Amino acid sequence: QVQLVESGGGLVQPGGSLRLSCAASGFTVDENAIGWVRQVPGKEREVVASISTSDGRTTYSDSVKGRFTISKDNFQNTVYLQMNSLKPEDTAVYYCAIALGLFRTTVDLQEYDYWGQGTQVTVSL
Repeated sequence: QVQLVESGGGLVQPGGSLRLSCAASGFTVDENAIGWVRQVPGKEREVVASISTSDGRTTYSDSVKGRFTISKDNFQNTVYLQMNSLKPEDTAVYYCAIALGLFRTTVDLQEYDYWGQGTQVTVSL
């Protein structure tokens, strides 16, 4: 059974940093794409970052490029999202998602097969 468990969300002031973690388990395919997706109530979900577990390639949305970094620890089967220079507009629920057997990154929500439960990130004074 595939499980994705996010942690690390919270309240942070503008300009601050947070690191989200996604612990993945229950799958055997070695080549996958793992993404961080955020959703603001009333808006569409947005893939902010994606990483290929086969070669470490990454893709970012324009809204976070240069501020967020996605990385992976294959030994721990964990993917991280380091978020720096946070802005109030980064406030959202952040989900970890996996596209099994995908040999590349993807920003297409339809390609993700499993999702975590989400973690709230709030950027405010």
